[in-house]
Order: sequence, then C-alpha cells, then structure tokens
Amino acid sequence: MSSAQRRARSRRLAVVAAAVAASAALASGPGFAAGAARAADPPVPASALTPAPVTLPAPAKTPVIPVAATDPSVKPVPPAPAAVPAKPVPPVKPAQDVPAKDVPAFGAYLDYGPRGVARIAELSHWLGNAELRVGHTYLPGDRWSNIEGAHGFLDVWADWRTEKAERMLVLNVPMMERNEDDVSDDEVRELLRQGAAGQFDEHFRALARRLVALDVPDTVVVLGWEMNGTTYTHRCGPDPESWKKYWNRIVTTMRAVPGQRFRFDFAPTRGRDAVPWTQCYPGDDTVDIIGMDSYDQPRGLSFDQQVKEPYGLQAHVDFAKAHHKPISYPEWGLFRNGDNSEYMRRMLGWMDTHKALYNTLTDYCPHGVWQCADNPQSSRIYRSMLFGRTDGPASQPTPTTPATPPAPTTPTVPLPPPNCSPLNLGDWVEHWLGGRLCLRLDWWSRNR
Repeated sequence: MSSAQRRARSRRLAVVAAAVAASAALASGPGFAAGAARAADPPVPASALTPAPVTLPAPAKTPVIPVAATDPSVKPVPPAPAAVPAKPVPPVKPAQDVPAKDVPAFGAYLDYGPRGVARIAELSHWLGNAELRVGHTYLPGDRWSNIEGAHGFLDVWADWRTEKAERMLVLNVPMMERNEDDVSDDEVRELLRQGAAGQFDEHFRALARRLVALDVPDTVVVLGWEMNGTTYTHRCGPDPESWKKYWNRIVTTMRAVPGQRFRFDFAPTRGRDAVPWTQCYPGDDTVDIIGMDSYDQPRGLSFDQQVKEPYGLQAHVDFAKAHHKPISYPEWGLFRNGDNSEYMRRMLGWMDTHKALYNTLTDYCPHGVWQCADNPQSSRIYRSMLFGRTDGPASQPTPTTPATPPAPTTPTVPLPPPNCSPLNLGDWVEHWLGGRLCLRLDWWSRNR
C-alpha cells in the first residue's frame, strides 16, 4: 500500500469515527457560495447566490460540520434537497474555435463536499470530456474551528487536487466566524480592529498548516470574498483601513508557514455595491490575483452596461492591468435576467478574450446550466463553447458533431428498510460509510 493510499485510508477511518459521534446533519449545499439575496435594482447588494424561488431549490448556503450530540447549543439541520442535473442539450459547433492554450482554466461550483468532487467528472463527460482543471469549494464561516479547516472537510478535495499536477484548488475562506449572522456595523468594526491587531492569527496559521499537511500548499485562497457588500461579517465597509490591515495580517501569517505556496485572490462583487471595491484593495504585496464575482443582474442591465458601469467588468480588467495582476472570476452565472443566452455567450467570450487565470460557474438554480433545468438556451451556449476543451496542443480540433453523451446521473436516495428511520449524518459521512445508518423503530415490540 502506497503512502498516499495509507493516508486516504486513514482519512476514511477518521471520518467514520466522527460519524458515530455526530448527530447534527451536514447541510448539502454550497458554501455559502454567495450569501443573502441581493435587491433586484441598483445599487447592487453584497451577494448573488441566494436565489429567488425557483423550481429546483438552491442548497443551503453554509455547510455545518457535525458536532457531538452532547452539545445542547447545536440543533440538527436537515439536509437541503440535492440539485437535479439538467437534461443534456445537444451541442452546436462553436462560433469560433479558441486554442486551448489561450483559454482560462475553468470549472464549476457543484457542491461543497464529496458530491461536488464526484460531479466534476460527470460535468466533464457532459462537456465532451473537457478538462475541468478547477475544483472550487468554501470553508464554513460559522465557527473558527471550521475556518481552520476542520478535520475531514478538505480531505476529499485535497485528494482530487493531488491526482493531477495541472489541477487547481480554489478555496473561499471567511475572515470572521459568524460570517452570515447579520452582525451589526459597530461590531464588525470592532472585530476588524481586533483582527488587524493580531487576535485571530492563530486560526489562519492553523488553516495554512492544515493545507500544507494535506499536500495542497498551492491552494488559491479567495479570502474575504464580496467584501464590498453588506452580507458578510468580513465586509469592508464599516472600517476599510482596518479591513486592509487585517487582510495583510492574515496573508502574512499564512505565508509564514513552511512549505506554503498559496496565491491570494481579492474578489469583490461587480459594481459599486455598498462601497467601491477599490477602497478595500489591500495592496500589491499581499494580492496575487484580482478576481470578481459577476452575476447577470440587476434586472434589465445589459452585458454592455455590465462592462461599462462604474467598478464593472472593464474597470476590473483595467485595475488588474495597472497593478500587473492576473484576473479571475470565482463566481459567475445567470440571475435576475433569467435564461439569458446573450449573457452566457458574452461572459464566456469576455473571459477568453481577457485571459482570466480561471473561472468557476455557480452551477445551481437560478445561476447554472447543468444542474438547473430552468436555463436550456444558456445551457446550449455553455456546452457548445466549452465542449471538448483540454490543455492539449492548440491544433487539436474541437468536435463539431459530437454524439450526445448520457445525462449526468441523478443522485438517488434508497428507500430505508421497513420500520427503520434513517439518520441524516451528512453527505461526506455517508460517502465514507458507504450508505446511510438508520434506527429501528420496532425494537420495543420485540422485547415484550
């Protein structure tokens, strides 16, 4: 047995042990990939990821790591319904072949846990075996122990990353615990000042050591994302100067850990939002990538307007160029304007033209095109433009009439045995257990 196999086996055993002690369910939706819903009209609020009501409900925003059943302060959280992959749409010939060497590494946010890793391969198959080099997940922001990378949470992502040298792990990292708890501006201001003074250094040092120990020291860290909005406790607006000092302190702390090769991505939302994102920029010494979360919103705003608006797409590209930094799009997708094939085509073209380092589509309703059946026209555009992309030679042809691959497998939930109540231990626990545990309800009658 190789050292890698022994390490993976050890991780599985540790997860099984955690499952026995756990009673709180793990939410089955993304991290937190986006925060609370934004208003439909300008100014654009902080986050785009909590969708309006749709046919397929989006998963819960923040994953919760199970804790011991003896903790009376923690209430079990029922898992959210899993997203159902959309029916495949036959691809069409791309309007213009783009050499593989000139396109950004791409992926999609598919789920925060093991299900997300498994679906990378399924989405690749749907895209004609295109090479999805980016795996994207989020750390929970509920408590410091989870921001430190709680044992068992990042293991499956580390295993995926280390399978191939060219892959990239993108990890959104909150800067504060209680990160979606509607903390007041006054308290945020005080917390930012505490962070700038070094009171939270130990948590980020622990995270850095954890990532190095998992053999992913080159992780792209999207630190304090969408800081120019109002959603998160790690927002910049209440005290931009303290926010910048805090960011710099976190980066300096994580870079001091032996073996690290992290890259730090500064990723605001597109547009002005609560404060201009340029006021939050912490400086070239601690920023490696200048990203942007850019959804198709607010309602009625055309793509050209998204390019030209203050602090919009063009301002992002110009700012990064002036600071000699690559750009990225950690979160993007459809939103207020529905199934907008024009947005999909133009956004993919924009990222190709400006050679983004990477992009990851938020792929659940209402933003996505594979796990969301509500956007068939945009799905067709996305699939046709990315079908068959790899990192091979530029002369490698893109298939023009590929056979339609089978639809991605819809997750199934087996029926429990009679008189048996299933225990919701969470996706990642059930993944390593190989099934779901259940509690017999008829034990008392058999003992009479």
